[in-house]
Amino acid sequence: MEAMTDATALIDSFTAAHAADSDEDLARALVHDAGQLADRMRAQGLTTDYKTSISDVVTEADRTAEAFVAGVLSALRPGDGLLGEEGASRASTSGRTWVIDPVDGTYNFTSGFSYYCSALALVEGDPLAPDALLFGAVHRPTPATTYFGGPGIPTTVNGEPVAPLTPRRMAETSLVTYLHPGTMNPGPVRDTWLAVAGQFATLRMFGAGSVDLSLVATGHAGAWIQRAGAVWDWWPGKALVEGAGGAARRVEAGGTAWLVAGSTAIVDEIAAAFAAVDAQ
Repeated sequence: MEAMTDATALIDSFTAAHAADSDEDLARALVHDAGQLADRMRAQGLTTDYKTSISDVVTEADRTAEAFVAGVLSALRPGDGLLGEEGASRASTSGRTWVIDPVDGTYNFTSGFSYYCSALALVEGDPLAPDALLFGAVHRPTPATTYFGGPGIPTTVNGEPVAPLTPRRMAETSLVTYLHPGTMNPGPVRDTWLAVAGQFATLRMFGAGSVDLSLVATGHAGAWIQRAGAVWDWWPGKALVEGAGGAARRVEAGGTAWLVAGSTAIVDEIAAAFAAVDAQ
């Protein structure tokens, strides 16, 4: 109850300060303040609850940060829809929907590992299969870094433009990726993933898709592959990669769908690698 009361006070003060913001400025400020709110709550101590598995966790910080974002958007963008990981949901009357992940990488967050973020995206049409992805915003409290961009909106880090992505081959660069332990047993999913991931120079697996995609958008990682999942883990980072001149798309292989991002050239190479595995 105390956390929700705090969120209500924050909603009121934030709404008053940002009533005249553009969508872009509002998104940057929202994701920043949501991330900082979660970080403060973590410092005060949190209880962890479990959703589908021991690694699929949620805390009061997740719920409070999402309530903060949803409350602000309800006040400032009442016609827009909401879709949040922790249950925020409202049908759109404007044709637009805000997709919210209050804490991406909650397992890292609860473990004291700084590889987590708050993320959101704005889309037009059905949020599960939108007509347009307008932009994405990601904030990492540690380091204090905000990423913003989208198709037609050059990606920035703390307001500074990133360099356009340059072509790199799989064998010459790093892959950030994730595969759930439940799919690590021998089978089509694991075998397909191994066949493609093994073609990269090196692998990194940290468990926060929007942070991974932020690193791809800034050129700190060469590419990203993950089995297709929730849209709040995909739209924010996809927008950042596309805003940096890269590509982000869905590929079918091994009897499942994969999400792939990087420069246009490396995404084409990854797609060809998946197709080659399927053809064997």
